Amino acid sequence: MDVTRRLLRAVAARPRVLLVTLPGGTAVRLAAERHLRLRDWPVAATPAEADLLVVAGPDRPETRPPLTRLWRDMAAPRARVHAPTVDDVERALNDGRTRLGSPTDADADAGHPERAGREEHGGRNQALGGGHDAHGAHGVDHGDGGGGHGDGGGGHGDDGMEMPGGLPMAERGEDRDGLTLDRLHVPLGPFLVDWPSGLTVRLVLQGDVIQQADLAEPTGHAGEAPAPFWAEPWLRAEAGEAVTVGEAARRRSAAHLDSLGRLLAVAGLPAEAVAARRLRDDLLAGAATAAYAPGLARFAHRVGRSRTLAWLTRGIGGLDTEEAREAGVSGPAARAGGDVTDRYRQWLTDLLGDVGRLDEPALLEPDVQESPRGHWRTGHPPSAALVALLPRLLTGTELAAARLVVAGLDPDLDELAARRREVPVRA
Repeated sequence: MDVTRRLLRAVAARPRVLLVTLPGGTAVRLAAERHLRLRDWPVAATPAEADLLVVAGPDRPETRPPLTRLWRDMAAPRARVHAPTVDDVERALNDGRTRLGSPTDADADAGHPERAGREEHGGRNQALGGGHDAHGAHGVDHGDGGGGHGDGGGGHGDDGMEMPGGLPMAERGEDRDGLTLDRLHVPLGPFLVDWPSGLTVRLVLQGDVIQQADLAEPTGHAGEAPAPFWAEPWLRAEAGEAVTVGEAARRRSAAHLDSLGRLLAVAGLPAEAVAARRLRDDLLAGAATAAYAPGLARFAHRVGRSRTLAWLTRGIGGLDTEEAREAGVSGPAARAGGDVTDRYRQWLTDLLGDVGRLDEPALLEPDVQESPRGHWRTGHPPSAALVALLPRLLTGTELAAARLVVAGLDPDLDELAARRREVPVRA
């Protein structure tokens, strides 16, 4: 028992955290990422390597089955905590560490402790999605130890195909060259690390090439939803509230840095991903322009000239300007007019261009100034067009590049839920 206690204390001192963001939980995720960085707790890329599952965002019943499958794929000792709001983050992390360090709580599900033992004894393949590490998720990464996508099948399993023992069966079909090859169905999402929350893409693979990509109904976006965090200033201005151009530019720049952080993490450049997220958090904390600008310039220079990142992203996810306009895409993705490399460089260009607007006192005109992902129009959020493009951009792409294509667009599915709500004007 003494040995067990010592081992549990060692795990609890610096647990590996799997951070899962629920729809509407962007602000909570940002707070959790900041706290994890300050505590120097490592972030796990897959359930298999995690000690602590941290669920960020408001609870939604439809997200519980995929979260249960993630939880089942974590090995003991493990703990699960939930932070519904920003104010709950620090408490949740402290609770998780306490549970991991206790022999009686080290396998507890803080959200549903009565189910933890029952699920574990049921076996990994009790629900669809078990055994997902075996069908292609590892090949999506470019060197960051999984990049958050080792859970490629976790939280899905509703593809309507026969899966004995929880493992997908291959079928036969012709490839682009007329050869008959095995076709494998692989779902990505909805709760991967560095992945749009709630997005599920169902892929049909032949070899390592995506032959077909279909979008599932977004998970957890039914019913009333919070305002999308990144587009909130535009929604408030649209509702009649006085919002300055400086506030909007600050939020837009932070969103671009968040997108760059995801892309860099998926590409296997963790140091630059951390740099992007530090700059993002500084902006959101109200950093003065004079303090922020030099760090941004150095970051943009390094990332913009990175040969590794350009090599990984060149030639994938191609979308020229005319195609983008026809698809209803606006913002950086439309201006970039090219592949993933062109899109992340457009983010960098926009970041440098917004430095001079961070303190601008003029009022925001939501129909004129772009939100992070494009022009905001009532009932037509810019992310809707980005999501609709994904099947075309992914088809014909190698599986190893799929995560990079998605990260290079980084649609915000919370925007889609905003079509069904009204934002109240704050006094």
